[in-house]
Amino acid sequence: MNHLQAFLNAMQAGAALAHRPENLRWLAGYTGEGCLFIVRDAQVILTDSRYTEQARREAPDWELAQVSAERDYSALIRDLAAKHGVRQIHVETDYLTYDAYRRLDAALEGVELVPMDGIPEKLREIKDEDELESIRRAAAIASDAFMNILPSIHAGMTEKQVQRVLEFEMLELGSEGVAFDTIAAAGLNGALPHATPSDHVIEVGELLTLDFGATVNGYRSDMTRTVGFGRITGELKQIYETVRMAQQLGLDALAVGKKCGDVDRVARDYIDARYPGAFGHSLGHGVGLFIHEQPRLAKGSEQILRPGNVVTVEPGIYIPGVGGCRIEDTVIMTADGVINTIAAPKHLIEL
Repeated sequence: MNHLQAFLNAMQAGAALAHRPENLRWLAGYTGEGCLFIVRDAQVILTDSRYTEQARREAPDWELAQVSAERDYSALIRDLAAKHGVRQIHVETDYLTYDAYRRLDAALEGVELVPMDGIPEKLREIKDEDELESIRRAAAIASDAFMNILPSIHAGMTEKQVQRVLEFEMLELGSEGVAFDTIAAAGLNGALPHATPSDHVIEVGELLTLDFGATVNGYRSDMTRTVGFGRITGELKQIYETVRMAQQLGLDALAVGKKCGDVDRVARDYIDARYPGAFGHSLGHGVGLFIHEQPRLAKGSEQILRPGNVVTVEPGIYIPGVGGCRIEDTVIMTADGVINTIAAPKHLIEL
């Protein structure tokens, strides 16, 4: 799939400036800093001397414009707009800072800046085969890393220590880096959906939630597993089994053509009937070059699942003073069904 051509077709007319790093990579294959100037008959990477050689290597078909002390980004964009007779430019108003937008607007006298309205993000919802393969590889690395570290983690370690062991293993298996900040939350910290790994020492009888992902060719994976230390009984065991069942119900509900909100409701209703209000976030989200993309499996969402969507299914239960649990897979939507990219088991593992 030619991402640039798809973008030009969707934009239809005018010019565009892309600043968001994921869109620079998706449109041009360029991973450095700067921005893209795009019209139908010209595509230009604007950057500084630190990245010019990188831009030539990564995007040899693109023109290159180098900023300097004498000609900053706004000046280069003004010159390109004049050269190509541009009177309107689509910009990422949801990404540019207010100050950056004002500088650009002031420099481009006579040129109207209009919102890009997330055109690249909408196109990125449908992944091509190369993108899907990168996500599958990232998912396999994360899943294998999780299984590999189980024999070496134990009660008495801190959350930070487990985090470091897991991230190192993903790097050893070929990840370019973490897909996002790894979450390692044990005991009462499990009640925090986005807990930051701390110096909390994991104790026997606690659950540990690990939310993590690997990266391949810039594409992310996202998975969560919750493990127990020692034998887990009572309310924590019940919480775990409720989340496990809700996650399976969510996976079973996935189908092309289905509304995202309807999938969310299946898992949410199951949890709410047992733990009212304990599942506060959405069931899932899209994954790609950015860890949180569209579509979202969210309450009330009218978005329709389509072939090529990649979504997470990640219900959780969080109870202050008790703890929490989340289980998550990354799933590919196809016309023939769904492909779960995460192979790690979901029965309660007690270490």
